[in-house]
Amino acid sequence: MIDVCEKLQIDYPIIQGGMGNISNAQLAAAVSEAGGLGTIGCGTMTPDEVEQIILETKQRTKKKFAVNIAVGVSPYTDKMIDLVIKHEVPIVSLSAGNPAPFIPRLLNDNIIVIAVVASVKHAQKAEAAGADLVVAEGFEAAGINSNLELTTFALIPQIVKHVTIPVLAAGGIGDGKGLAAALLLGASGVQIGTRLIATKEAPFHDKYKQNLVNASDTETLIIGRSVDRLRRVLKTPYAMKLKEFDKAGMTLEQYGELTSEIQHVKGAIEGDMENGFLNSGQIAGLIEDIPSVKELLDNMMEEAGNRLEKLTGEFRVGMKRK
Repeated sequence: MIDVCEKLQIDYPIIQGGMGNISNAQLAAAVSEAGGLGTIGCGTMTPDEVEQIILETKQRTKKKFAVNIAVGVSPYTDKMIDLVIKHEVPIVSLSAGNPAPFIPRLLNDNIIVIAVVASVKHAQKAEAAGADLVVAEGFEAAGINSNLELTTFALIPQIVKHVTIPVLAAGGIGDGKGLAAALLLGASGVQIGTRLIATKEAPFHDKYKQNLVNASDTETLIIGRSVDRLRRVLKTPYAMKLKEFDKAGMTLEQYGELTSEIQHVKGAIEGDMENGFLNSGQIAGLIEDIPSVKELLDNMMEEAGNRLEKLTGEFRVGMKRK
């Protein structure tokens, strides 16, 4: 945990996941100001759009923040690399594709590289390519998901066992208990996304936040199985339509049109549940309030510390009894 905080120059081993086209400076800066690592997701936005978010984030915070480039999704990956170098962004995470071709150039400009992976093989390849850290993302996570369907609890210890660089856990984590569990599994920190949606600073539609607060443990579903493009979303009228289309069968082109960032913005920003979807991880069932980002991160750290201290004490007592 200390290594990650020192490496990223943050107070808490908690980083924000990339949120694609609904990324914004307000939330990213709030996460960094609260002691974590705020992140701007490029999604399919243009370089000009992302540049404005970077500049605004710099105005809102002097602390470190990252930019996430979904290399298999963004049509502007090379230009995004140029952009982060131009603005001296200190940390970049690469996801949704092979990060290897882009890592050397980032490292050459002294940019810390985080690779988001979903298997041991991908983690090892990222390390061999020069990544400084990996985010191991389990199938519980929101949005675009790996078709390998490995869960966080199974994935983290296996990746930790097979790489030497720090591992951050993602997928199904949104409170101090989840942070403590990730650390016990060998992770050096966590990446969270869905939990940050339901915070005061997050500039998303109230319907999005309230749907998360009201969500049960079975409130998310996977769409895209028929075209092998998995995405985890909240159950909404539009999501249920997508589920039916999925069952009936559709082309990859049709699926792409129905799950484009336009529909994501309609749901998350405009609150249109009939024509837009809401990304959500399985952690939704644990969300019960809408705190500030600082309250959330402070509470996560305190709860994790208390849990780990309690477990240590109970373990020692158990050893004495033997």
